[in-house]
Amino acid sequence: MIEMSVCEGRNLNSLLLLVLLGLMACGTNESLPDRPNILWISHEDLSPIYGCYGDTYARTPHIDSLAKKSIRFTRAYSNAPICAPARSTLITGMYASSLGTQHLRSEIPVPENLKILPEVLQEVGYYTTNNVKTDYNFDHQGRWDESSREAHWRNRADGQPFFSVFNFMMTHEGPTNALRDSDTESLEVYSDPDLAILPPHLPDSPKMREIWAHMYDLLAVFDQEVGKLLAQLEADDLLDETIVFVFSDHGHGLPGHKRWLDNAGLQIPFVLHVPDKYKDLVSNIQEPVTDRKVGFVDFAPTVIRLAGAAVPDRMEGKNFLGAEAEEKEFVFGYRDRADDCYEVSRSVFDGRYLYVRHFMPQLPYYQNALIFNKGGSYEEINRLRDLGQLSEPVLQLLAPKPVEVVYDLENDPLEQINLIDQPELAGRIGRLSQELDEWMIRHRDTGLITEGIMMEQAKASGKSVYEIAQAYSPEAFREILVVARLTGKVKEPEALIPFFEAQEAASRFWALVALDAYSGEIEAVLPHLSQLMLDKVPSVAIKAAEIAAKRINDPRAFEVLERMLRLDDEVQVLQAAISVRQLGDKAQPLLEVIQEEIFPKYSGEIWGRYKSWSYPMFIGMALDQTQINCGIAIDTHK
Repeated sequence: MIEMSVCEGRNLNSLLLLVLLGLMACGTNESLPDRPNILWISHEDLSPIYGCYGDTYARTPHIDSLAKKSIRFTRAYSNAPICAPARSTLITGMYASSLGTQHLRSEIPVPENLKILPEVLQEVGYYTTNNVKTDYNFDHQGRWDESSREAHWRNRADGQPFFSVFNFMMTHEGPTNALRDSDTESLEVYSDPDLAILPPHLPDSPKMREIWAHMYDLLAVFDQEVGKLLAQLEADDLLDETIVFVFSDHGHGLPGHKRWLDNAGLQIPFVLHVPDKYKDLVSNIQEPVTDRKVGFVDFAPTVIRLAGAAVPDRMEGKNFLGAEAEEKEFVFGYRDRADDCYEVSRSVFDGRYLYVRHFMPQLPYYQNALIFNKGGSYEEINRLRDLGQLSEPVLQLLAPKPVEVVYDLENDPLEQINLIDQPELAGRIGRLSQELDEWMIRHRDTGLITEGIMMEQAKASGKSVYEIAQAYSPEAFREILVVARLTGKVKEPEALIPFFEAQEAASRFWALVALDAYSGEIEAVLPHLSQLMLDKVPSVAIKAAEIAAKRINDPRAFEVLERMLRLDDEVQVLQAAISVRQLGDKAQPLLEVIQEEIFPKYSGEIWGRYKSWSYPMFIGMALDQTQINCGIAIDTHK
């Protein structure tokens, strides 16, 4: 029998207790799921044309191989058909129209306590990297562990889980339309233009076929990059530890796709690879192909739940994976200012029918603006237009838009037949219209406030645009929406008089937009128009002056526009420059001040003409097109 002292016995008991606690701790750790690494491989400006989507013209062997052991989504959507608002939505888990970040390339004040996706993941121990594009419409500094061309998961601490983004820009509309051989020199096989199948809204010409084929070649180059990243994961022994997203930021970088708020602009390819050890995290999807509806607004909350973290209350998207997944009945979309082309359009999709409402139907998507007068596909459309050789579907791109559009994507995937007047769909259309209204009001859609007004209010109050919008009551937003919905439906301009006198500036602005869209005589409301040119809110005064200059060549209107062009607030100057561009050759009285004073203020080295990539660029583009409209030769970028 072994004898021990009381002290020795106590020490042994303590040791046994420590061992037991250690074993219990080990058991606890083993029962917790490992946190997956998460890799986003994204690219620009392509619709769902991977080979795994059934496109036999595509050459995407690496993506297709990955798709065989992954989940392929057939109803995945960007919420915006152009990059900055799409990426803002993607990284925040919030609708860009809620944050005010829905305009292309802007500098929006966001809430100080806004946490975007990488920040939430950092708080639970993830190493976050971005290589390299941000384009969120707000400052990204300090929100990633690493955001640069060298950013890589390999720079993390040993054993640390990572969230890494690699975005590839070779498929962007720039390379697509430039037709540079150097962009595809890594390929051994090239797409045959003669085998291309173009959609009806693009002209079937040799040049357009060449561009279409080149777009597919750029996709093949992207596929090579996907293969390289997957090989790096495998070399690091991480392929079985990493959930991989492969997707595009919106539709093709071609007319009728990018910038167009329709299925061609919004639908994206999305392949989700989940290793076997993490299949429980996607337990709600058992099949390799799913028609579950997902939008970019849902990506951030879904990744956060994959990482085992809590989704911030402010996020508006829904987790679409695992036991907690929420099924979406509708996907919403938005299109606002892109470059110097103003627009407000909204959409809702129920899985079959896409309903689109245009709040500025008098403006074609394809405006007389520099962005549509550049090279590539736009140059080809312009050439054929001048020759009178465009087919009716292509001509529709250049025409004013219907106020409302409904497409049956099941029977009309190329979106050629507007069913808005079909009596048998009246109930369905009414439901979609109501859902869109309620979504805009619920999320305080800042497109209803309009860019100039929301930015002016944010600047005056020192608050974010989101906070400005949230301060509106639902009733106030509904009243603005009522006015905005009048555009394209006004029978007599006198019906707008109560709204011209509204207390809310946004209501006055939308009443003017409705007047602008009215093609009849406006003599009965000219006194109100004159008064609105003196409005203390620049956006209202600018719009009133634009109408007065276009309709009656009022000298006072040009004085107002000149004064607005001289403002220090770049956002208001941009609104004025856009209105001046809309005057066409009637802007002649403003040419001297534009050339001698206004344009030099915003000139610089970007594209050899503009001061910065944000508001000054778009001001300069609008003023350049104004000069061109007035017969001045301008050596603009191509």
